[in-house]
Amino acid sequence: MSQSLPSAGVSPFQAERNPRDEAPQFVLPLVVRIERSAPPARTDALETAARAVLALLADERAHGDGEWAESVRNWEDARIRKVVRRARGAEWRRAEALPGIAVAGTSAQVRVFPPIPLDGWPKDLAKLQVSGTELDDPEPPGGTDPAQPVLWLNPALEMSAGKAMAQAGHGAQLAWWALPETERTAWRDTGFALAVRTADPADWPRLTGSGLPVVRDAGFTEIAPGSCTVVADHPALR
Repeated sequence: MSQSLPSAGVSPFQAERNPRDEAPQFVLPLVVRIERSAPPARTDALETAARAVLALLADERAHGDGEWAESVRNWEDARIRKVVRRARGAEWRRAEALPGIAVAGTSAQVRVFPPIPLDGWPKDLAKLQVSGTELDDPEPPGGTDPAQPVLWLNPALEMSAGKAMAQAGHGAQLAWWALPETERTAWRDTGFALAVRTADPADWPRLTGSGLPVVRDAGFTEIAPGSCTVVADHPALR
C-alpha cells in the first residue's frame, strides 16, 4: 500500500509548467451534500473533505491491481486536481449510487469518487453545480489538539467553501505522501482525525517556512497562481 510523491518529487501543486502538464489530465471528484434546510458547517465540510481524500488514498482499490488503481495512477501522473460539487435530494441519491466512498462528519457528508478524465465526468456528476458551496460556521471552531494533525489555511486568502475543501484535500494528500507507512497506519486507525483552521496572520510566515508540506495553488480558479493555500502540520512531520 506504499505510495510516494509521483514523478521524482515534482510537486503537482505549483503554478509553473512542468512535465506533468504534458500528461492527460485527470480530476478527483468530491461531492458535498448541501440540503437547503440543513447545510453543513463550513469547517466540518472542509475536514470531512480532507478525510475523504485520505480514505480514497488508503483504500485497497486504489493500489496494485485494485479496480481504481489505474485511474489513481493516471491522476497522480498529472496535476492533482480536485473539484468539489454540491448535491441535494435526488441529486445526492444518484451520486450515492456511483462507485465511491462516503465520509460523514458531524454535520457534513462528502462522497469521493475515483479519478476521471478532466472531460469525462459521469452524467450524474456532470449535472452538479460547482457554485453555491458558500457555507458558514454557526459557532467559531474550537481549539486544536497538539497531538492531532492540523491543516492551516492562509489567513490572507478568501476562498469559497468548495475551493477551500479542495485545498484542504491537497494538504491532507501531501501530508499522507510525506509520512512513513507506520504513521499512515496510525493515522488511518484514528479515522484520519484532523482539524482545519485558519492560521493566525502573525504565525503564517513561520508555518510556511517550517519545512512542513505546503500547497501552492496552480491558479485554475479563484486565487492567483503560486499562492500558498495550506500548510499540512502533522505531528510526525514536525
